[in-house]
Amino acid sequence: MGWGQGRAEGRRAYKKRCRRRPPPQCRAPPGREGASDRAVLCGTAAMSRLSLPVALGALLALAAAGPTQFFREEFGDGDAWTRRWVESKHKPDYGRFVLTAGKFYGDAEKDKGIQTSQDARFYAISSRFEPFSNRDKTLVVQFTVKHEQNIDCGGGYVKLFPASLNQEDMHGDSEYNIMFGPDICGPGTKKVHVIFNYKGKNVLINKDIRCKDDEFTHLYTLVVRPDNTYEVKIDNGRVESGTLEEDWDFLPPRKIKDPEARKPDDWDERAKIDDPEDTKPEDWDKPEHIPDPDAKKPEDWDEEMDGEWEPPVIQNPEYKGEWRPQQIDNPDYKGKWVHPEIDNPEYSPDPHLYAYDSFGVIGLDLWQVKSGTIFDNFLITDDEKLAEEIGNETWGATKVGDGMGLCPGTPC
Repeated sequence: MGWGQGRAEGRRAYKKRCRRRPPPQCRAPPGREGASDRAVLCGTAAMSRLSLPVALGALLALAAAGPTQFFREEFGDGDAWTRRWVESKHKPDYGRFVLTAGKFYGDAEKDKGIQTSQDARFYAISSRFEPFSNRDKTLVVQFTVKHEQNIDCGGGYVKLFPASLNQEDMHGDSEYNIMFGPDICGPGTKKVHVIFNYKGKNVLINKDIRCKDDEFTHLYTLVVRPDNTYEVKIDNGRVESGTLEEDWDFLPPRKIKDPEARKPDDWDERAKIDDPEDTKPEDWDKPEHIPDPDAKKPEDWDEEMDGEWEPPVIQNPEYKGEWRPQQIDNPDYKGKWVHPEIDNPEYSPDPHLYAYDSFGVIGLDLWQVKSGTIFDNFLITDDEKLAEEIGNETWGATKVGDGMGLCPGTPC
């Protein structure tokens, strides 16, 4: 293939890739949204003068340098969302979602999301995106939830599934990678779930993260990093963070009690002992109750009719209770015995706890007693800063009108 033929083939390849809705590697980076996707990432005039391998290398380097939006949904195009979201047919009576901004909002159009519309129903709906792996990259999952119905019991979380999911058969037992978001049921359950599927087992976080339980819109963000650390944010403020290994029981413990160790028979854990020199006073023992010395037998008491009269009893003022010897420091006290630990032979570190080979579907798989929850502003990206900026541009721009203390109950 000559240089000119290769150049023409390269142009056709770029045009073909960008004729569709551009994939993440063909989208404009932040600050270049005004330029066309094709001009920015899919072949500029300068690149057209390069050979195909060099041009491809430049494009890949440019794509790798910027953040990627793997999925973004803000429901800004009317009913077109129904072509992107698939309702499960696993059960015939799943609840239906409707597009609405709700009873109160900051912006009638920007605040539109999909709302649960039927009480006491399961809901199962999902949207597919280009598959990707988060290996060696940060994963950020973000969305908004608005329980404007003053929810009493129901989920508000999302699930991220592998690309192999059959969307029309999605249900509560469908295997997922990550489950994240608020869950409320009565006064006892008001938590943010962060559940990872690890080797086929769903592993819950060991910490209790409280969710918001008011009627306003709140932004939930999960960040999972390649160094096996994580962060949970609500309304762009951190509420929890740590390491995956410490806060989930993915792995056996690093240390275990030495099965060969035994507490010595003469190990004395008593800090105090009875004073052997202390003796009970001779006049200590007195009855707890005594007959009332001031009581008198009633004059009309008939012993033949009423039986023998007995005076009522009262608390004995001289009663001292059970005698116990005084306590003294135990001269043989050795402290509390601590079972020695050894390295757990079953433990093996996993530097890739955070990583999944395939993400391809985001879904809502919920039960709600009282419907009315609105989901919006879904985002999956590899850039924490970008997620924060988009959160401020969406949730942050309309939160005041949404009723955050200023306009409750009415559009603003």
